[in-house]
Amino acid sequence: MAASTTEGNTLMPRLLQIAAKSADLDRSARFYRDTLGLAVIAQFDPPGLLFIDLGATRLLLENGAKPAVLYLQVEDLESACTSLRTKNVNLTSEPHRVHKDDDGLFGDKGVEEWMAFLNDPDGNKLALVERRH
Repeated sequence: MAASTTEGNTLMPRLLQIAAKSADLDRSARFYRDTLGLAVIAQFDPPGLLFIDLGATRLLLENGAKPAVLYLQVEDLESACTSLRTKNVNLTSEPHRVHKDDDGLFGDKGVEEWMAFLNDPDGNKLALVERRH
């Protein structure tokens, strides 16, 4: 994607943050930190905000937000699923191929995208994604 300019300023589009629902921030913090192994950046009560580090993007879990679907890239989908099962996480969908990029629209030609799905404690759907060469 080419950068666009407005009044001499270069706009660098990058996803900074995603907001998703949480009815219980402490429970959400335990799930994302202890179960998924992600870093908690900060929690503010009130107003009811929990920030999770997703690398270049922050996940904001907040009271009153709508449920979301989060796609989290993993290196080894089967290992990630096995690890989650040992933590008593139920997958709603086992690992399966969802796409083979024959045209190279999302990167190298022929790469397959595999996913497995689960829900967090607040009903946000999580997809674990592996791109296989």
